Amino acid sequence: MSETIVMKKQQNRWIPVLASIAIQLCLGTAYIWSVFQIGIATHLFGGNNASASLTFSLLLGVLTIGSTLGGLIQNKFSTRPVIIAGGILIGIAFILASRTTPVMPYTLWLTYGVLGGIGMGSVYSTTISCCQKWFPDKKGLITGLIVSSLGFGGVVFTPIAEKLIKLLGQGTPGIGELRTFGYLGIIFLVICLIGAIFIQDPPTNFRPANWSPTTIKNVTSQHDFTPKQMLKTPQFYAVTITFMFACMAGLMIIGFAKPIALAKGMSGEHAAIGVMLIAICNSFGRLFWGWSSDKFGRKKVILILLIITASIILLVNFATGFVIFLLIALIAFSYGGFLGVFPVLTADFWGAKNMSTNYGIIMVGFGLGAITASYIAGYYKNLAIHDISLMFPAFIIASIAAVIGLVITIFLKPPKQTSLNP
Repeated sequence: MSETIVMKKQQNRWIPVLASIAIQLCLGTAYIWSVFQIGIATHLFGGNNASASLTFSLLLGVLTIGSTLGGLIQNKFSTRPVIIAGGILIGIAFILASRTTPVMPYTLWLTYGVLGGIGMGSVYSTTISCCQKWFPDKKGLITGLIVSSLGFGGVVFTPIAEKLIKLLGQGTPGIGELRTFGYLGIIFLVICLIGAIFIQDPPTNFRPANWSPTTIKNVTSQHDFTPKQMLKTPQFYAVTITFMFACMAGLMIIGFAKPIALAKGMSGEHAAIGVMLIAICNSFGRLFWGWSSDKFGRKKVILILLIITASIILLVNFATGFVIFLLIALIAFSYGGFLGVFPVLTADFWGAKNMSTNYGIIMVGFGLGAITASYIAGYYKNLAIHDISLMFPAFIIASIAAVIGLVITIFLKPPKQTSLNP
């Protein structure tokens, strides 16, 4: 009887994956911020790029709080109520963001940034954790598939956002951008509530038929570390710091891809196409590198990605024409890889049971990197208002950060099970 139940569950395990993909597509709008950057900076912040981009960095920075809270609720109850609550919060956040005025521009930070970040974070990590539990035999591939959907969401929503901005803005910078937030909020609310119906957790200790844990290529923890136990391991701090440094280049580029392209002489239409290209590469990178980490190991893949990132970011300043998009696409491809591999590395090192909470804590590094990278890029973009080459110091900082992450990863080893002792 138990074998029949396992087979039935195995046949149905793609249902929560498909629902999670639909939800992650919506979350992908976070990565088309550069579509809104110029209008928001002009209308709400008097042309201050750093203040406008803080909205984007706050959303990414607060993701870690949402991920941790979502993980705690998921462990206490289940995944479904987290998705429902997160979807409602995202919807409300974006609808409220659409009401922001130049009189109180900081409300955009609180709505789109803080509330939106908490909602997105809770939904983001719990869907990944749920699907990893359904696919312990293909954690890298399935994680890459889920998070690549988030990246692909930029491809889906970039043309939608561009058309809505043009249609609703009536030629006034910032108006169309704000009104578009309201429509996106409604879409998020509907998709998350419908998707939650089809998401359920697998039975405890679920294993696919004819599969048993293996340590080939990847070290899979045979024990589940609690967040408190994870914090006692030196690997936590190494992984968190590496995550922070690894993503800085990608975050700088994604948030400012369109302004950089326009400053390089691209037309608005070509710049918008470039944003979509970046979203495609971001998405494909999550899937490709997640799958690759199953084959070659998490550490080896992270090292490759850090080398690519540290070198390519330095070339952006010297590129012209469509070469700029080629380089930015490579950075986005590598950035997507980090987002595809670090969740799996977390499950490998500290177990699958508390993965959503543990990964939420590790995302503190990502959040700090997001805030730091966006501020640095915004600061130098303000200096480079008449000469885009003045952004080069920001790219140098991102390259150095990737090199530091590279050195840390070289010495990274799995945590010892003795860390589980109280």
